[in-house]
Amino acid sequence: MNHAIKRVWVALTVLFIICLGGLSYIQFFNAETLNDNALNKRQLFREFDLPRGAILVDGKPIAESVETDDGQFNYQRKYTDPELYAHLTGYYSLANGTTQLESKLNDWLTGTSSDLLYDRLAAMFTGKQAEGASVQLTIDGKLQQAAYDAIPDKSMRATVIVSEPKTGKIRAMVSTPTYDTNLLAVHSTTQAAKNAKKISEIDGLSQYVNPAIGNLVAPGSSFKIISTVAALESGKFNMTTPIKNPMKATLPGTNTQLSNFGQGICGRRSEADLAFIFAQSCNTPFVEMSQAIGNEGFADVTERFGFGQQLEIPQSVTPSVFPTNDVTADQLAQMAIGQFNNKVTPLQMNMTAMAIANDGVIMKPNMVEKVIAPDLRVIEQPKPEKFSTATSPEIAKDLKELMKGPVQSGTAMNARVPGVDLRAKTGTAQVRNLDDGTPIVNSWITGFAPADDPQVAITVTLEQVDYNTGHNTAGAIMKKMVEAVFNK
Repeated sequence: MNHAIKRVWVALTVLFIICLGGLSYIQFFNAETLNDNALNKRQLFREFDLPRGAILVDGKPIAESVETDDGQFNYQRKYTDPELYAHLTGYYSLANGTTQLESKLNDWLTGTSSDLLYDRLAAMFTGKQAEGASVQLTIDGKLQQAAYDAIPDKSMRATVIVSEPKTGKIRAMVSTPTYDTNLLAVHSTTQAAKNAKKISEIDGLSQYVNPAIGNLVAPGSSFKIISTVAALESGKFNMTTPIKNPMKATLPGTNTQLSNFGQGICGRRSEADLAFIFAQSCNTPFVEMSQAIGNEGFADVTERFGFGQQLEIPQSVTPSVFPTNDVTADQLAQMAIGQFNNKVTPLQMNMTAMAIANDGVIMKPNMVEKVIAPDLRVIEQPKPEKFSTATSPEIAKDLKELMKGPVQSGTAMNARVPGVDLRAKTGTAQVRNLDDGTPIVNSWITGFAPADDPQVAITVTLEQVDYNTGHNTAGAIMKKMVEAVFNK
């Protein structure tokens, strides 16, 4: 063979192999990345003509694809009771993409999951259109509605979470303000963009964030549950240890004073045990306690409770933050009462209540009950999974006893429900209005019931409200949720 021809033949062969390899890489190895690329409109348009699986609550769809005759697509995504579920489902939008569970469950809902390979092959051979799987959530529809109804002002930045301490199943998760996800699921990209702009103007709302798992806010005294666990674990305190309780205490290394709440009864005792301190939510004893615990002690206990850890429920949870590196003693004292740079999600404080209710063990929070194939077979059903051992059963028992005080004679009395042994801890974090600098608060209450056999952990968070509104409303919402759970 002529050498020139041979060289051309070799070059063409190499080019052919390179092209074949590149095509194979694109079609097989890089397909998922290309499909997920926001610029890949072809994939998005193709998926919009598929019968996407439903998201179910109590067996009924809260998100489903229904047939449409608008001439552009064969299916339209429809949301039922969208204000109840917007922060959970998110939306499936031609103009705005996908968010929340619509995004996290996409492989199942579109039928592209490996679990549905048989279904795709069967559809190929029968000529039928492949369908996505449906996902049944752990949410209890009645509790979800009760949580939404319990929030008196839907413009309020409020979150309510109800979970099962023994399984980690989330039974209700509601946040306000909320919005109608149907407005973003319209086929007209122009109309969807206009609707998105209106939604973005709602004060306190982000269509991209589920506040229950995405907002990081100061926990206030609700964090004293964890601080008290750390104090008991240190071995330097027990349930009867007398601790100094002045009305004001100077923060270590500064001239700044930390005060007890002036309108409370902490001032009646200059020295007190944990039962009194916990029930009345006194602040100043935690200056002494934080110094005894130290940075390493707090770093250890907060990690066990879930701080700094990535969690999928299957929505992505923003990790809570308790920084201990380069933190001074005065800053640590402030963080011990839920202030300074101590930032948590509402779910984190719900997990804290779950830990105490479940003898120190946190079960992994989860929102998926089961995944159902188009032929109704169950292809996945997550089992309860341990997340961590937050503390020992003995210390959890001590905290159970301490959490009785706020409800019986302390800061959570307005949440009390006759006939239900609720254990709880309140919190009031002092913050400032970002617009005008006026003092406002984040108000919390987190707890569980009944004490002898906890069935639920309930957390209520109100962000950026005045003190009276926060304290009175958080307790009232907790009471309504306890009544809803136990039919009182």
